[in-house]
Amino acid sequence: MARIAGVNIPTNKRVHVALRYIHGIGPKHAHDICTKIGIEESRRVNQLSESEVIQIRETIDREYLVEGDLRREVAMNIKRLMDLGSYRGLRHRKSLPVRGQRTHTNARTRKGPAKPIAGKKK
Repeated sequence: MARIAGVNIPTNKRVHVALRYIHGIGPKHAHDICTKIGIEESRRVNQLSESEVIQIRETIDREYLVEGDLRREVAMNIKRLMDLGSYRGLRHRKSLPVRGQRTHTNARTRKGPAKPIAGKKK
């Protein structure tokens, strides 16, 4: 099992799909990494040599912000918005949708399960 950026990537999947298991690497970055190193995307992770895995690991460390560093940066950006007291920061603080979605009937994922209103007539 190959371990890249602190993540065990699955060995029986294709390289460009397996790289997406790393937080911060999506389809575009996975494709770019494969083309930079010269790995065909149809190859599977268990077919990679040790030197190719090391090349992937070094490329990701050098050029991309992934896993813990990325999560930390995103958390710091949200904290900064909350400290500034901006509208987006207030929405984060109240755990409501941030990007203008309606909340009258939806937003159950963000708001949590519905709370029943006491004494409501049927």
